[in-house]
Amino acid sequence: MSNNTTIGSLILGIQIIDTVAQSDIPLRFSDIQETTGISKSNLYKYLNTLTQMDLLYRDQKRGHYSLGYKFLEYGTAAMQNADFIDRLTPYFKEISKLTSMTTLLVTWVNDGPVITNLWNTNYGLNIGAQVGTKLPLSSASGKIFAAYANSLEITNWIEQEQQSIEQFNIAKFQHELKQIRKENFTYAYEPLVRHVSSIGFPILNYKHELVGAFSVVGFTEDVPSAFDSEIIQRIISMSKEMSAIYGYKEKEE
Repeated sequence: MSNNTTIGSLILGIQIIDTVAQSDIPLRFSDIQETTGISKSNLYKYLNTLTQMDLLYRDQKRGHYSLGYKFLEYGTAAMQNADFIDRLTPYFKEISKLTSMTTLLVTWVNDGPVITNLWNTNYGLNIGAQVGTKLPLSSASGKIFAAYANSLEITNWIEQEQQSIEQFNIAKFQHELKQIRKENFTYAYEPLVRHVSSIGFPILNYKHELVGAFSVVGFTEDVPSAFDSEIIQRIISMSKEMSAIYGYKEKEE
């Protein structure tokens, strides 16, 4: 089943999990061994590893195996993500209709901000990215993540991105991030493709932490860049409505 493009041990581990998941009752060691055909010595190591990672649970009295609580966490996270998209989609559709531009939802995936959804009203526009594209620090959404960074992982990403940019002006960038936090908005001039620019906005939770970012992308001459622009003000208002879904409230002066 495995080849030079897959990891055989991972396949076996998932096979064990599938065996346990498909059973209506907790399984004994011998049941799993019989079903998978894995040698007893190797199966012991797999089961011990999966149990330590809470992917499987071992009943200490009877020695039977069932799925661990990690799968409850994964399932909850998946459901929340689906709910996240469902709640925000009407806003993104409205923004795309308002601007006649492309709207991108960007979330943090593994080690960087990634486009996870796209609403496109300008099909002739090449934005230089698609769903699954990891965005750079210079992009509108990239700057939003930098402005609201709240983890070591994001901080490390910012440092790596800065090192890849020639003559990067840290002081100027820090001032820009401060302005983003003040205005809840940023502008990026042609970060990926010539003649295509973007504006970015945050979605915050009750702790004022970043849930995700979204960008509106279009031809440079069509993308507003001034904070007091009517369109930008309307999108900022919608951004705050989206954040309110997650308990966000503006801080009193």
